[in-house]
Amino acid sequence: MNIGLWLMRAAHARPDAPALFHGEELITDYAGFHDRAARVAGWLQAQGVVPGDRVAIFMKNSPDYLVAMYAGWYAGAAVVPINAKLHAKEAAWIIGNSGTKITFASPGLSDGLRAVGVETPITTSLEPALAADPIEHPVRRDPDDLAWLFYTSGTTGRPKGVMITHRMLVGMSLSYLADVDAVEPGHAALYAAPMSHAAGLYILMHVLVGARHVCPLSGGFDPDEIFALSRHFGEAHLFAAPTMVKRMTQVAKASGLTGEGLRSVIYAGGPMYVADIVEAVDYFGPIFIQVYGQGECPMSITALSRHDVADRSHPRWRQRLGSVGRAQSIVEVIVGDAEGRELPRGETGEIMVHGDTVMPGYWQNPEGTAKTVKDGWLMTGDVGSMDEDGYLTLQDRSKDTIISGGSNIYPREVEEVLLLHPSVSEVSVVGRGNADWGEDVVAFVVPAGGGGMDADALGAHCLEHIARFKRPKDYYELSELPKNNYGKILKTELRTMLKASKKKQ
Repeated sequence: MNIGLWLMRAAHARPDAPALFHGEELITDYAGFHDRAARVAGWLQAQGVVPGDRVAIFMKNSPDYLVAMYAGWYAGAAVVPINAKLHAKEAAWIIGNSGTKITFASPGLSDGLRAVGVETPITTSLEPALAADPIEHPVRRDPDDLAWLFYTSGTTGRPKGVMITHRMLVGMSLSYLADVDAVEPGHAALYAAPMSHAAGLYILMHVLVGARHVCPLSGGFDPDEIFALSRHFGEAHLFAAPTMVKRMTQVAKASGLTGEGLRSVIYAGGPMYVADIVEAVDYFGPIFIQVYGQGECPMSITALSRHDVADRSHPRWRQRLGSVGRAQSIVEVIVGDAEGRELPRGETGEIMVHGDTVMPGYWQNPEGTAKTVKDGWLMTGDVGSMDEDGYLTLQDRSKDTIISGGSNIYPREVEEVLLLHPSVSEVSVVGRGNADWGEDVVAFVVPAGGGGMDADALGAHCLEHIARFKRPKDYYELSELPKNNYGKILKTELRTMLKASKKKQ
């Protein structure tokens, strides 16, 4: 089934329902959304796009983004969404590796592509395409046909293209409605995070029910703008990275804003520290839901429900709040040993996932596929444990685990403790080579409120909460932590800083 069918059906069921907004301005209803997608699909076919071709989208968040994405599906193509924050050279590599036939690009981004030698046709406006004759029906596709080619962030080496099928998108969407949150026609999806990633995936279930789609005028994340749009539209849904949630809490508390109109904030994409989500729930109320997924199993591994995030009555509420919830309906999740054998509950190992939302493999990368998907099981590379009630707690990526004196130390555990100290705004913990012990624990700290860092006070604080061998041996003060375009902390850069610091000594 072509996932684009959901838009056509929504347009037939509720043609006059408001669909696409730019800020508070209504751009078109569902009948218009469908007509635009069908016309651009007709134009794509006239340009030689055939089923199975790839169509890249290198655009900032906008209503045209949604039209271009559905037009690609209507034409039977697979879309290749590219984060608009990437350098033109990075985007060009993705366009070349994917074998893209045509690229939709924002005007300010197209010049960069041409400057680095991209020869693939680039279109910066949908207007010519909207003059084409519309196709009558989305091209039929099989469930296992490629729908979305997602390129990993590539913090080490070149990104890999994750093949996401129509079946995977359908399963992810229905699992969202079953396990994450309800969506109704009157609800509004706010797109503040890049549509090239999870925020774009969450378009699908909102199209399915005929909800509203709101693209901020800024094209990105601005807390004041989000609060204003939420007040205006009401019943607003927002996908946010943990760093966005923290920033929203800081801004709201400083300005007295209440988050009026925000119905649901789905957070994922990095570690949400317990102290941060406790503060957010205390201020905004029970509007938060956590999802854990990977590009290789998009947004559909586990979910921590609205109730679990807000609950303070359960005797283990804090442990549950530090988890990523329980397996979603579409998958089976286990914790396994180095050979892939399931471990008893409570033991730590690699998180493994099996089900209809697990990718068939990486694009033109059989070696990478063989390492990551074994007998149908996705080897996530994440380390965690599962309790008797099925709550999964992530420790860290396996590559980030610190081994000191033969003992495993999980950076997140140390980070959680340090964030309890009032002088710490942000922190990231990494390992540093030690000839005697293997590795030392070191912490990079961003002080809170513009103050300074007191390493002795932080050391004493750690000794009150965790074993001595887990305590950082050194602290480095930074004005900000290095992050990639998706808000994830770049521990590779922190390790590079450590090596540079050691050479100077």
